[in-house]
Amino acid sequence: MTTVAVVGTDTGVGKTVVTAGLTREFRDRGVDARAIKPAQTGHPPDDDAAFVADACGTDEAATCLRYLEEPLAPRIAAERAGDPLKYEPLLADCRRECDRAPVALLEGVGGLRVPLAGDREVIDLVADLAPVAVVVTRSGLGTLNHTALTVDALERRGVDVRGIVCNEYDGASVAERTNPGELERMTDRPVETVPPLRGSDPAALAEGVRDALPRSFSARLVEKA
Repeated sequence: MTTVAVVGTDTGVGKTVVTAGLTREFRDRGVDARAIKPAQTGHPPDDDAAFVADACGTDEAATCLRYLEEPLAPRIAAERAGDPLKYEPLLADCRRECDRAPVALLEGVGGLRVPLAGDREVIDLVADLAPVAVVVTRSGLGTLNHTALTVDALERRGVDVRGIVCNEYDGASVAERTNPGELERMTDRPVETVPPLRGSDPAALAEGVRDALPRSFSARLVEKA
């Protein structure tokens, strides 16, 4: 069994659509992959697990362990709802769900330093559960610093970053055209790009991600170290 963390440099960078694309890719290859969302804030309308399930055409493709209404960091949203998150039970629940599938994709919540439960942050959960990760980032100006810091933080916690995805890449600016190569130089990690994807259909968006990423990318995520 393999757990792969799909983490972002920030909120709104495209973690969910990349998670959906990777989950769809594995399942299309006959691997019973499953996406795990530890906590979903801003629900409704936000529901990342439902997006992945719709993209894959089955509820078995994704699950979320805790839904919170306010669009805040999970720790804050849970406290304001009067039902604070406790880290150890959340960790145990995530581990149980990850163990149900040969490949589990643990989708982050915002960036790595987002408060999750008690004094623990998203990076603590990633480090406790996932030996490998893929980092999803924006493509334009400002992404070099955010991405390099995210990779450094993961590596310091013993998480092997197997790749970086620059999302919504169209090469419209000099920054975008040079960022993938510069990120590879700075992090010594392979960098792939996903173009802007139009529409709202989860299946079509996941297919767009799947088609943009070479098959070698998903294979690299589950290779033994």
